[in-house]
Amino acid sequence: MSEDTEIETEQEQSLFEAPPMGEQERMIEAILFATAEPVTVKELNDRMPHGSDAAEALVHLRKRYEGRGVNVFKVGDAWAIRTAPDLGFLMQKETVETRKLSRAAIETLAIIAYHQPVTRAEIEEIRGVSVSRGTVDQLLEMEWIRFGRRRMTPGRPVTFVVTQDFLDHFGLESARDLPGLKELRAAGLLENRPPPGTTPQMGEGDVDSEEGTEEGQSELFED
Repeated sequence: MSEDTEIETEQEQSLFEAPPMGEQERMIEAILFATAEPVTVKELNDRMPHGSDAAEALVHLRKRYEGRGVNVFKVGDAWAIRTAPDLGFLMQKETVETRKLSRAAIETLAIIAYHQPVTRAEIEEIRGVSVSRGTVDQLLEMEWIRFGRRRMTPGRPVTFVVTQDFLDHFGLESARDLPGLKELRAAGLLENRPPPGTTPQMGEGDVDSEEGTEEGQSELFED
């Protein structure tokens, strides 16, 4: 590119100054309200006028929403507007009632969240029992976990990690914000298993003997 062309480009860009920061906040506010999924800073900058600074505008917008009925949350590397955590009870009548995840599904999900990236064999080693057929597949279908990188070990097993949808559902910025083991046990999400060697022997197949399910029925959900 010649020097003349560079000067012309700079002159053209200077004709379009970035909107005032207050206007940039309004733009981001409109985008986040209209978008169901969290939006990254890059995506915001791509939608906004030339010269806008979405990162700076988000800082101001997040502060302006502090203490309001909805807040600006960071979800992974993206941003979203969500109901304030302490007002979630107001939405109960409007939400669809779902069945609880089974203990096996919760344990599998928790192991992936706390030990990611983790292979299926490692999940089974930590749990002490085999992962029932279909559990991992259905967690993948729920888009709460996804495939990670393959391990550079014999067989190159695939690993699993939690997704941005998982973080968004539980209001977490990253997996580092997960509660501790004591909090999980207090909430009834983890139970102490019997010492190794006292667990009943499993039969053939990939099904937890302690949670026998009828044929065709997944262990992912409880009745």
